[in-house]
Amino acid sequence: MTNKDPLILIIDDEPQILRALKTILLANHFQVATATTGEQGLTLAALQPPEVIILDLSLPDMDGIQVCEQIREWSRVPIIVLSVRDHEKDKVAALDKGADDYLTKPFGIEELLARIRVALRHADQNLGAKKSIIKAGSVTIDLIKHLVTRGNDEIRLTATEFKLLSYFAAHSDRVLTQQAILNHVWGFVELDHVEYLRVYIGQLRKKLETNADDPQIIVTEPGIGYRLKSTE
Repeated sequence: MTNKDPLILIIDDEPQILRALKTILLANHFQVATATTGEQGLTLAALQPPEVIILDLSLPDMDGIQVCEQIREWSRVPIIVLSVRDHEKDKVAALDKGADDYLTKPFGIEELLARIRVALRHADQNLGAKKSIIKAGSVTIDLIKHLVTRGNDEIRLTATEFKLLSYFAAHSDRVLTQQAILNHVWGFVELDHVEYLRVYIGQLRKKLETNADDPQIIVTEPGIGYRLKSTE
């Protein structure tokens, strides 16, 4: 292990999970810090800022969503929630309070490592210039030129379609809740407008996807929202 190895902070009170995660991460060339309470996690995050935080929601002293909310008051460090809670309302609450991703226990090791790699890429982008060109499958989205292409062919979008797509592209590979999307694009979050969002997602898929019935670019996170899958 070298000083260049990214530091991962795990906030979880389950000893078995802590041991398993620490073993996995060390074997994959990460440094690891651990905390078993929310307060301890907040202190460590401030004193020794990590590159990524893996956060459980069920902590002995406070709810993990509160931890997430407090961290977001002063840091943009990527937060991956890893929790046994699989209810949609818990996922939406965590993502709305600033979590970047959400995995439920039990989890796949390779999937967790992939999510960490995505989080680290986003952290690098936040430190440097904001990425203006995003590739998703055969589609290229140029946020500065307001241009969407497949190969040499331009894909024509309405102003609202581009505003929606650019929001996805600026947060590629992250889960965006329906409420957050509605608020950003249209300025309202009323649940009866969710169908309005679905119509626009359907229109985008018809223009972007090879098969709109099997979307690979804008994917649905059931009951939560959507995610744009980028390709490096």
